[in-house]
Amino acid sequence: MRQVVLDTETTGLEVSQGHRVIEIGCVEVVNRRLTGRHFHQYINPEREIDPGAIEVHGITNEFLADKPAFARVAAAFLDFIEGAELVIHNAPFDIGFLDSELRRVDGSEPGLAARCRVVDTLLMARDRHPGQRNNLDSLCQRYDVDNSSRELHGALLDAEILADVYLAMTGGQTTFELEASSRAADGQSGGAEPRRLPADRPRLPVLAPSAAELAAHEAALDAIAAACGGEVAWRRG
Repeated sequence: MRQVVLDTETTGLEVSQGHRVIEIGCVEVVNRRLTGRHFHQYINPEREIDPGAIEVHGITNEFLADKPAFARVAAAFLDFIEGAELVIHNAPFDIGFLDSELRRVDGSEPGLAARCRVVDTLLMARDRHPGQRNNLDSLCQRYDVDNSSRELHGALLDAEILADVYLAMTGGQTTFELEASSRAADGQSGGAEPRRLPADRPRLPVLAPSAAELAAHEAALDAIAAACGGEVAWRRG
């Protein structure tokens, strides 16, 4: 399976107000492995960037002044995503902006959802972690993905981070989940039958501790008892 993890940066939040794409970042994943291939492009939006947006991504009007317009990079972008499944966090936002750019180039453009299957990792995260924060930084913390280099938003960096998060989210349990603990406490089944060991399996060997190990154990219990000022539970009975 070929997937493309995609992110954009824009001049503002509302495509309906004429805001434009200023950066596209894509990384390729084939059979759940990052291939190293990527598509990355800064774009001259032919309009001013909102000050609030600059605070988020740090991309300025001056930096984009000599960059190509979207029409000049549209074909290369479409070639890169052709035939792939798109993985996007909050997909309606990015798809809406990219579709708007494509329609400016060709009014008959059917849009990305007609070209590619789209997976929205925000919806996936909300389904798996209801009532919790599911932005990219929160998911990085939850799935132990390193995002220490993410001081500002950037399309290519965020696409690379999202790829790691997506692979962790879809690769089985990677961290202890509070939801699973809650289900167990409530006596609810997680849906999987327990795996039963065969009755004729070999007995496990019993290893007796040495005198030195017993002495070390007793010394550790003495230290615990002294620290807590009371009886140690391991000595009861």
